[in-house]
Amino acid sequence: MKNRSSKITLAAVIASLGMTTILAAQTPKAPAAAKKPAAATKAYVAPKTPWGDPDLQGTWTSDDYINTPVSRNAQFGERLYATAEEIAAREQTIKNAEERNLQEFAPANAATNVNPPSHWIETARHPATQTSLVVDPPNGQMPATLPEARARRTGAGAGGGNQIYNGPEDFSWYIRCVSRGPAGSILPVIYGNGSQIVQGPGYVAILQEMVHEARIIPIGGSPHSGATMLTYMGDSRGHWEGNTLVVETTNFLPNRTGIGLNGGGVPLSETARLVERFTRTAANQIKYELMVDDNRTYEKPFTISFPITQEPGYQNFEYACHEGNYAMFNSLSGSRALEKAAAAAGR
Repeated sequence: MKNRSSKITLAAVIASLGMTTILAAQTPKAPAAAKKPAAATKAYVAPKTPWGDPDLQGTWTSDDYINTPVSRNAQFGERLYATAEEIAAREQTIKNAEERNLQEFAPANAATNVNPPSHWIETARHPATQTSLVVDPPNGQMPATLPEARARRTGAGAGGGNQIYNGPEDFSWYIRCVSRGPAGSILPVIYGNGSQIVQGPGYVAILQEMVHEARIIPIGGSPHSGATMLTYMGDSRGHWEGNTLVVETTNFLPNRTGIGLNGGGVPLSETARLVERFTRTAANQIKYELMVDDNRTYEKPFTISFPITQEPGYQNFEYACHEGNYAMFNSLSGSRALEKAAAAAGR
């Protein structure tokens, strides 16, 4: 899926809003040995749009951080950056994956299964330099959830075994092809990690590849929608701080999606506030930050950060979720078959 084509563009989304403006190391003897990569500190002058805003346009992907955990493994402590040896190991993993992806047929002595070929799954192109996506608190751990939040119903997901599903409501909003929420739409998963950004005077639009949700973000200080106007993706408002696009999102439907892969994890409350920062740090890289503040879900705010990159040939791929949603269909039909078998057995 590296050579992509797109049947969806943000131009159509923005046109529908009546916008006719331009769119346009060493073995770690001590944690201190791991330092922030020098490349991340180089001075970079971001390009400007014709109307003078920093230009973030393009299709960006978080593929390089697919295997980086949201919360840091305890073995790394407060060390955010990988050592030279760890990065070298990740480079070898990428090389091995590239070699597997070139295989047209399975080896004669290989065990077969029903899984798709490996090249169907996205892989990193460059080794991730971080040990976790969470960068604050310093230990890289998501804060503890509050008792109120732990009692929320989260949905079963894809499920397995002999679990009985009574209806679509027993599945997550992602499995139901409804929404992954803002965080779940950009955190790296096994495929579909594209975020297409298009700008016009006074607006920034972001089209997420998986579930293809579009966020139209007014720029310039307009107020949020009224308190009763709640949505799956929330209500976003943006402004510029130098070369950084700052997006504040509120007005979430409660108990829908959380801060986890594909919107999983404990669902956010209606009082949640997310603050995203997009800073172009190189011609093909944006530093992405997400601050999560929900005093009805987490004990304290926390911050996620990682780079998203432009890769040659990468475009958003059409995501026909409902048309191919056999997981939910098969789980529901399987549940009906289990119920029929139990009834026939007198159970």
